[in-house]
Amino acid sequence: MRLPMVDCRSLIEFCKAFEQRKLVADSSLGAHSRSASAKKQGSSLNPLAHSLCDHSPFAAVDVVILVSVIGALGFLIVPCFKLILYGTSEVFPVVCDVLGDIISEAPIPYVVALIAAFIGVIVSILAWEILDLRARKCGKPFCKGLRKAVEFDIQLETEECVKYLPSVPATACGMKPLELGEDHKELEAELKRMAPLNGRTVLIFRAKCGCPAGRLEVWGAKKIRRIKK
Repeated sequence: MRLPMVDCRSLIEFCKAFEQRKLVADSSLGAHSRSASAKKQGSSLNPLAHSLCDHSPFAAVDVVILVSVIGALGFLIVPCFKLILYGTSEVFPVVCDVLGDIISEAPIPYVVALIAAFIGVIVSILAWEILDLRARKCGKPFCKGLRKAVEFDIQLETEECVKYLPSVPATACGMKPLELGEDHKELEAELKRMAPLNGRTVLIFRAKCGCPAGRLEVWGAKKIRRIKK
């Protein structure tokens, strides 16, 4: 029995976005370091510069508007709370007196009923959680029975990591062959770009319970080792 067809388009878009984000992060890190050094040099040349000069002149206006809005809300809400508290203070003592008179006539049945209801609620919640957990499990050993796990994991393994990790067969943990459709080659190309030199990218598809349902390994480019003469 083989797995159903897997839509690779979202994975390909994720890999492309990952590569673009990595390039942007590298470029922004370099630009930030350059701007920080330039700003430091400029501040050293101008000792009268202050951080408050960079703030917007409308900041004080925004603070005044925020305080006015909070004051208006308090002016409208406080009378409503006073009315609710006044009504509750009148009704609550009467209700307590009525309940006290009823329970004082036969306290034991009411106490027993309250304890039984509390125990029944706790037992019902525990039974529901146990049945729900068993229904979510797929039957494999060490299944966590998650409600909705991530659809896939991408692991980047370097050359040193591959050396010390044991080889995992394609059918380990009940994993089945994948059917990736027409986008199989494009997905492999994107995963190969993500892989480190002499390393690999491991793509693990997961079921809703969290157990691995499929595995795809793509090796990265080989590092050319120069032989010193």
